[in-house]
Amino acid sequence: MHAYDPQPHAHQSDADLAHLAAHGDHRAFESLMRRHNRALYRTARSIVRDDAEAEDVLQESYLLVYRHLLDFRGAASLGTWLTRIVINEATGRLRKSQRRAEILPIGPQALDDQDKTIMPDATADTPEQPEQAALRNEARRLIEANIDALPDSFRTVFVLRAVEEYTVEETAAALNLPEATVRSRHFRARALLREALAREFDHALDSAFGFDGARCDRIVVGVLARMPTARDDADT
Repeated sequence: MHAYDPQPHAHQSDADLAHLAAHGDHRAFESLMRRHNRALYRTARSIVRDDAEAEDVLQESYLLVYRHLLDFRGAASLGTWLTRIVINEATGRLRKSQRRAEILPIGPQALDDQDKTIMPDATADTPEQPEQAALRNEARRLIEANIDALPDSFRTVFVLRAVEEYTVEETAAALNLPEATVRSRHFRARALLREALAREFDHALDSAFGFDGARCDRIVVGVLARMPTARDDADT
C-alpha cells in the first residue's frame, strides 16, 4: 500500500490544477487550497478582522470557487481570481455584520469577547525559549492590533503588499484599483504603522497572522466535507 501523499499535484501549475478540479479531481482542488490558503486567509482577515470569521469566509469562498471553476477563463491569474472572490465574500459578510450591529446594541461583554477574538493568545509551534516566545508573541500581537487599526482603505492593500508580498500590479488587479493608488495607500499605511511600532515593525512582520498547519487542515477538511462526491459530480 502506498503512503498517503497530502500534495500529489505539488509540481503542477494553477491552470492544470484548476482544470483537474473542475472535472471532479478533489485532490487537485485540495492542492489548490493548500497552495493559496495563507494568502487568501490573510486577505479575508484584513477585511473582517476576526480569525474565525476569516476561516468561514475562506470556506464559503472555496465552495463558490469549486462551483464556478469551469467559468475561469484565465483572463487574470488564478491567484488574482481567487483573491477577488475572497474579497467579495469578506466584504459582503462585513456589510451584513455592520447592519446587524446597527440593529443590535453591543454591550461591554460583547466588546470584551470581540477583543479576545481579534487578538488571541498565540502558542509557539517551535521550541523557543519561554522568554523569546513571549517577546515574539507580544510583537505579533502589536502588529496585528495596529494593522487592524488601519483605515479600511489601507488595510487590505497593506496585507497584500507587505505581508503577502504581492506586487503592485497583482494588488491593483486583485482590488481593482489603479497602481498609483496601491502605491500611495501602501506608503501611507507603512508610515502609520512605523509611528506605532518603530523598530519592532521590521523584525516581527514575518510572523503576523500565523497560518499554522491546524488552521490549514481545518479549512481544507471543512471544504472537502461539504463538496459533492465524485459520483455527484458525474451526475451533474
